[in-house]
Amino acid sequence: MAPKPTGHLLKQLRELMVNNRYVKEPLQAYIIPSSDAHSSEYIADCDQFRAFITGFTGSAGTAVVTHDHACLWTDGRYYLQASQQLDENWTLMKESETSTPSVGKWLSRTLPQGSNIGVDPRLFMLYRWNSISRSSGHKLVPVTINLTSILWLDRPPRPSNTVFPLGLEYTGRTIASKVEAIVCEMKERSCTTLVISTLDDIAWTLNLRGSDIDYNPLFFSYLVIKPDHVAIFINLNQLNAEVNKHFADEMGVFTYSTHPYEEIDDYLKNCEKEKVWFSDNINYHLNSLVPKKNQHVEICPTTLMKAKKNNIEANGMRDAHIKDGAALCCYFAWLEENVPKGGVTEISGATKLEEFRKLQKDFMGLSFPTISSSGPNGAIIHYNPTKETDAPITTDSLYLCDSGAQFKDGTTDVTRTVHFGTPTNYEKECFTRVLKGQLKLGNAIFPMKLKGNYLDSFAREFLWEVGLDYGHGTSHGIGSFLNVHEGPMGISWRPYPEDPGLEPNMFLSNEPGYYEDGSFGIRLEDIVQIVPAKLPYNLKNRDFITFETITLCPKQIKMIDVDLLTDKEIEILNKYHQVCRDVLGPVLEEQGQMQARDWLFRETIPIQRQAK
Repeated sequence: MAPKPTGHLLKQLRELMVNNRYVKEPLQAYIIPSSDAHSSEYIADCDQFRAFITGFTGSAGTAVVTHDHACLWTDGRYYLQASQQLDENWTLMKESETSTPSVGKWLSRTLPQGSNIGVDPRLFMLYRWNSISRSSGHKLVPVTINLTSILWLDRPPRPSNTVFPLGLEYTGRTIASKVEAIVCEMKERSCTTLVISTLDDIAWTLNLRGSDIDYNPLFFSYLVIKPDHVAIFINLNQLNAEVNKHFADEMGVFTYSTHPYEEIDDYLKNCEKEKVWFSDNINYHLNSLVPKKNQHVEICPTTLMKAKKNNIEANGMRDAHIKDGAALCCYFAWLEENVPKGGVTEISGATKLEEFRKLQKDFMGLSFPTISSSGPNGAIIHYNPTKETDAPITTDSLYLCDSGAQFKDGTTDVTRTVHFGTPTNYEKECFTRVLKGQLKLGNAIFPMKLKGNYLDSFAREFLWEVGLDYGHGTSHGIGSFLNVHEGPMGISWRPYPEDPGLEPNMFLSNEPGYYEDGSFGIRLEDIVQIVPAKLPYNLKNRDFITFETITLCPKQIKMIDVDLLTDKEIEILNKYHQVCRDVLGPVLEEQGQMQARDWLFRETIPIQRQAK
């Protein structure tokens, strides 16, 4: 696919950077982040400013335009994709590589001292503003009219779809019980006002869901909590009688009010004499409305609360993965039958998988665009097949499928890599080393509240010992019918700055991989639940925890070099496959999916080490 031509856009943007109609002083640089006003990872079409100006469509990246340069920073998941989508006007900055300066450092080295760097203050989060301001040594200038929006003549309108309540059978807690816990946290910090801008935190607190952002059951809103009152800022057309009854039933002793989305500014200006709690991922514009002396900046309490699922949510997550496992078995059984016949492509395969998921109870949609990638496309870590790139799934190469679903009782995310012909010995070795890392991490035992980044090397050990690695994190948190990527904890070589330490009933992914540009990609991903570890000792009552895998889908035995596995690893894998049989077998029989049931039993035959 040819890159989007951007020369004319950059020329016009540079002209706007010195146009006193839009800026008080000429700008020497303009930064276009990937975020929306709510620090969202996945954003609505109307907020895709960075994708519009660069042509790069990945979910993470920062564009910086000066009068002489245009640079895009992105992480290891997107190096290959960005190199294919950026035209000759752009320089790719591989931010995970040690030789690549940060955005701030690059600006400090490139621009004359005292330069003006323009940003849209609604798209720039407080932590990012502070970081770049410090590291660049230049002046960040809030530009109230987004310069990119002036060029984007056919920009889509902002969605405002009707929201809907999520019942207690799924949430496990009323709004009142959540707000009561939030107010306790506020009182401990002597705060009278809490401002919540992240959409998943708002949806979780209010036990509401929506559809304003594809794949994310969210709605555009702000939430302000006071000791006895909850103020909701939303497009009022998104509310209805059902939602109003939901509030009346679940607010308890707390009063509430609803306001137009745009009125958040005026509301916060009236809070200027109160002690206001912001998280550092509030957008700079809203943060600037309250004097610094009256601010308390700390991670939002709801972010920590929703990361640790209650028992209803935890049981729902497990049930969602059983349903998802049944759909996956149907899909891979269908692929096994149809790929050798020819005609199955990345897109038609992804479409068929969604059809199988739609058959499951409480299916609400996909949790992200399916990464259905055949052969070399598998090396593009967040590949999304298009009509131009849609490749056949064949018996000659590896097929990597990373997919997930939104069910009312939970969110799923699973990756399997398979071969429908005969894999090479090298492909089998790479697959097995990825599998060994996944097994080691998935069975790790560690102290309560350990930070996730301490566990990262477990997943990489068997790749490292032969000089291989992968360029993405090993784990992310996951929501309960919310965002497929949910903080604040995770497992990576880089620490998560607000990781509170791992605790029971947190859910994370376990997803090591290996990728060779132009050849293939391998990734294995399960969702794991943190549970107490049953051990003979407990030093100083510190308590130890471990992971329990809740994803249920076989790992292709033909891809495994059994000689590289230890007896313990074989035992762990055979036990996992037996659980897949025991749990999914009856479900598939009840659904009348006998072909998938038979496939499941073939794929979970216990591994036996060959006698030499």
